[in-house]
Amino acid sequence: MAGVRGGTAGARAGRGRTRWGVFAVVMALPTLLVAGVAAVAIWFMTSDYPLGGEPEDVPCAEALDFGGAKLPKGAYDGQCTVQTWLDTDYHAAFRMPRADVRKWLADTYPEAPEPGTDLCDTDADLCLNLNTQYATPPDGAGADAVTVNVTYEDAGTAVVFFSAFTV
Repeated sequence: MAGVRGGTAGARAGRGRTRWGVFAVVMALPTLLVAGVAAVAIWFMTSDYPLGGEPEDVPCAEALDFGGAKLPKGAYDGQCTVQTWLDTDYHAAFRMPRADVRKWLADTYPEAPEPGTDLCDTDADLCLNLNTQYATPPDGAGADAVTVNVTYEDAGTAVVFFSAFTV
């Protein structure tokens, strides 16, 4: 009888014990979940490009080629980037002789409307937008749309902001 009683007493003690390891894991899960969500939220709020697609420097010839253009003669101080994620977006900024801007645009985009001042960036003196069914980038260009904004820096210099992108 002593063996039976000892076995029963041991079984009762095991059944009533708290399993602290399982309890600790169950209690820690909500805390870990909240901490994980908070970490992701902080990352999204502090990153300029949380989903990727940070701009990368590229040769200006590549940026302009994507929009069906060539870098004009006399261009200098070029800074060009590409940003890709869902779409591809090339940007180029360069200086060129002011007197050559209209000819360069006409030679580059002969089918485009005359450059003007409608729908230009705020500081632009002249612009060209190839982003409608009536005015599109040339065949062979990788871009669906091209915008060119020109600011006259002084009597002899123009700063060109070129953007070619997919939509």
